[in-house]
Amino acid sequence: MERTSPYRLTLLVCLAEILGLASIAVFPALLPTFQVEWDLNNTAAGWISAAYYAGYMVLVPVLAGITDRLDARRIMGLGALLGVVSALGYAFGARGFWSALALRFLAGASLAGIYMPGLKIVSDNTEGALQSRFVSFYTASFSIGASLSYLLAGEVNSLAGWRWAFAASAFSSVAALAIIVMFIPPGRVRRGQHQALLSDFGVVLRSRPTMAYVLGYAAHMWELFSMRSWIVAFLAFSIQLQPADAVIWSPTRIAFIINLIGLPASIGGNELSRIFDRPRVIGAVMIGSAVLVSVLGLSASLPYAVVATMAILHGITVVGDSTSLTAGVVAAAPAGFRGSTLAVHSTIGFGAAFLGPLTVGMVLDYFGGGQTGWAMALVTMAAGCLLGPIFLTRAADQR
Repeated sequence: MERTSPYRLTLLVCLAEILGLASIAVFPALLPTFQVEWDLNNTAAGWISAAYYAGYMVLVPVLAGITDRLDARRIMGLGALLGVVSALGYAFGARGFWSALALRFLAGASLAGIYMPGLKIVSDNTEGALQSRFVSFYTASFSIGASLSYLLAGEVNSLAGWRWAFAASAFSSVAALAIIVMFIPPGRVRRGQHQALLSDFGVVLRSRPTMAYVLGYAAHMWELFSMRSWIVAFLAFSIQLQPADAVIWSPTRIAFIINLIGLPASIGGNELSRIFDRPRVIGAVMIGSAVLVSVLGLSASLPYAVVATMAILHGITVVGDSTSLTAGVVAAAPAGFRGSTLAVHSTIGFGAAFLGPLTVGMVLDYFGGGQTGWAMALVTMAAGCLLGPIFLTRAADQR
C-alpha cells in the first residue's frame, strides 16, 4: 500500500477530530437555559460539565494506552460512534440532572476514543522537525472543533431548540466516523511480547522530563476547561449588569470567537517554543494568562464591549501553551511508549479538567454568585494555572 502523505494524513485526522468534537460545548453553551429549565444550581451545573471530562478521564488510560498495541484508527472509530450515541441520547432522552450527567459522561468517553488516538496517528507518521509542527496543528484543531460547537449550539438552539442542537452534533459525529473508516490509514503498533498496560504507565510515570510536561498540562487544563465550561454563563451574568440600551453580542458567538482565536495562538505558542526555551515560554504564557483571567473576574460590571474584549484576549493566552505542552510531552516520551505517554498525559490533564469546572461551580455557590462569586471563581481558575510554571522547572532541570 502506498504510504499516505503526512500532510494529507494530518489534514484528514484534524478534520475527523473537528467533526467529532461537535457536542463538546453544547451543554456549556446553553448552560443558562438548562439552569432555568431544570432548576440547576451552580454546583449541579458544574457536575454535569465535569461529567464530560470524567468520562474522558476514566476511559482514556485504556483507549489511548492500547494504541501502542492496537490500531489507533479503530479506537478513533469507536470514539466517533460513541459520539453519535451520546448526542442522540441527549437530544431525545435528557430530562434533568441525572440523565444529563450520564449522557455527558458517555460523550466524554467518545472524546477519549477520538482525541489522543488521533494524536498517536499523527505523531507516528511525522518524525523529526515536522513532528512538533504537525502535533501543534492537530492540538490546535481542538480549538476549531470547540469553537464550532459553541456556534452550532447557539445558532441551532435559537432556530429549533436545544434538542436539535444535540441532534446536529450527532450528524457531525457521523461525518467524522465516515472519514475515519474511509480515509485514515492504520496506526503503528508495537510488535512482539508486551508487558502489562500498568507497567507501561509505570515507565512513563518514572520519567521526570515527561511528567514535568504532564503536570504542566494538568495546570493548563484546569484553567482552560473551567473557562470553557463557564464562559457563556459569565458573559450572561455580565449582560444582566449592563444598561438597557447597551449593545450586546451573543455570548455563544463570543465563545465561538474565543475558541477560534485559540488556533493561531496555540500554533504560535509552539513556534515560539521551537525557537526559544520551551519551559520558559510556557511558564511566561501561564503567568500572563492567570493574571488576565483574574482581572476578567473583576470586570463583569464594566461596559460589555470591554468584558467581551478581555474574554477574547484571555482566549489567546489560555491556549498559548497548549500545543507547546503536548509537543513537549511527545518529544519527551520514553522510546516505544508514546501511546502510554499520551494516555498518562491525557488522564492527568483531564482529571484537572474534571475538577476545575466542578470547583468553579462550588465556589460560585459558596460566595452566593454575584460579582464577588464570579471574581472568586475566576481567581480559582488562575490559581490552578499558576502551578504550571512550578512543574515545568522539572523539565528545565533535565536540559
